[in-house]
Amino acid sequence: MSRRRHVGLILALLFVVLPLVEVYVIVQVGQVIGAFWTITLLVVDSVLGAMIVRREGARAWRALVETLSAGRLPARELADGGLVLIGGTLLLTPGFVTDAFGALLVLPVTRPLFRGALTEIVAARIASPRARRPGSDRTRGDVVEGEVVDPEKPED
Repeated sequence: MSRRRHVGLILALLFVVLPLVEVYVIVQVGQVIGAFWTITLLVVDSVLGAMIVRREGARAWRALVETLSAGRLPARELADGGLVLIGGTLLLTPGFVTDAFGALLVLPVTRPLFRGALTEIVAARIASPRARRPGSDRTRGDVVEGEVVDPEKPED
């Protein structure tokens, strides 16, 4: 499957299928607990989600700053920050399905399950020849223009 077609499928799922699933779930919950309680639950869910995202976002930021201050590469911290950002967006989106996925990405207990997958996706993207732009230094190999100097050969 081509990359363009793959992206189109993902966008179709995000913008067509997911809202339909959300509406279906909201209607089903509304039939069980009533419209008032469904709306109340959605509002409370969004408020709690915002509070959790604020707390976890601050934790991720502190961890990033500490890692950078220690002179280490912040791979884990950047992944956590990205997952909190994505999860927070999902938590603030109205709906029970997006809230469930958002909570899984934001909560520190379940975040490591997704961190590995995110790391693999990013690593594959970086290593992919498609990720390299034509004309960038990486596509030319290790060629350095100029004179070749042999350090073992004495200069005349």
